[in-house]
Amino acid sequence: MAGAQAMLNSTTSILISSASLVALLLLGEDKSLATVPVTAVVTGTALATIPASYFMKKQGRKPGFLFGITLGICGAALAAYSIYIHNFIGFTLGAMLIGTSTAFGNYYRFAAVDVAGPQNRSKAVSYVMAGGLIAGFIGPQIASHSKDLFIQYQYLGPYLAIIGLGLLAIFFISFVKIPNLKEESHAEPARPLFEIIKQPTAIVAIASAMIGYAGMSFVMTATPIAMIGCGLTAADSFNVISWHVVAMFGPSFFTGSLISRFGEFHIIFVGALLGILCVVVALSGLLISHFWLALVLLGVSWNFMFIGGTTLLTTTYKPSEASKVQGFNDFLVFGTVATASLSAGILQTQFGWDVVNLSVLPFFAAIAVVTLFKGMKRTQAMPG
Repeated sequence: MAGAQAMLNSTTSILISSASLVALLLLGEDKSLATVPVTAVVTGTALATIPASYFMKKQGRKPGFLFGITLGICGAALAAYSIYIHNFIGFTLGAMLIGTSTAFGNYYRFAAVDVAGPQNRSKAVSYVMAGGLIAGFIGPQIASHSKDLFIQYQYLGPYLAIIGLGLLAIFFISFVKIPNLKEESHAEPARPLFEIIKQPTAIVAIASAMIGYAGMSFVMTATPIAMIGCGLTAADSFNVISWHVVAMFGPSFFTGSLISRFGEFHIIFVGALLGILCVVVALSGLLISHFWLALVLLGVSWNFMFIGGTTLLTTTYKPSEASKVQGFNDFLVFGTVATASLSAGILQTQFGWDVVNLSVLPFFAAIAVVTLFKGMKRTQAMPG
């Protein structure tokens, strides 16, 4: 499953590092729509999240994963063909279809909990997410080295490569053995969704994942455009995004252990502080070193907030309630991410890099305050 996660996140990192640059080539004079393809990816993810959850509830995790990967391959083929014929709308639709594939792949982490059990949930989520570390190295590098593979059709190569990544993901998933956990097999009755999500812990868990992911997407989506605008090269942008993705997934090898030792609230709090520090660095200068350090801090912030939020959420529902809570959570997360990625391009084009970064600061600060007090309360409530 970690291998499949690596292929999924390699695809995502190719899109992150190249989709806005492809859009700049395909668009006319109005460049404010350059982040629309990235927005289409997360919109497709948001729209498909709940259907993907119920599809896997009925058909099983493994068939759902295979179906999702197939959708991604079809989306990559459409995006590649659209680059070939120089069609922005077709490219955007292909990106959206890849996003629907991501909706299925996002359940790798929950499937890991199904296999590992509650006692190992934090480590299971972390180890699967650690597969994304590979994506930090190969995703942007694939984009960088294959963008000029076809001289007349720049960036066609990376989207053909996504097809190959999809085939590799199918290979990895073919080895996965996931028990079909039928919700009906559990004796306890399922509570209404609203009753579950109104719990303070559930609210913090969902808010952490939403802000961690949307804040990361917001700043990251604007980064390639900002770097090109500062006179830096596409290769510089690929390098920064590459290290950003490494920072997103590298900590996953120990995030689960940190959560087990210090608790979800403390790890989310540290993630929010790192998000604030990212903004401080981004506002301090426009050298490549500023972009690099800011995006590395942003990646680790995402890791702590998203994995911490995901793990915390699994403590708020029963097995009979899993599908609807997981689906609702991811719908909110990726719906927020879609809004963030679209507005990032508009803000970057109209108001600049400083405004993009200042816009996320209040959200990181709010999560830091809430989780600090929740963590202190939990610590005081513990015996001894």
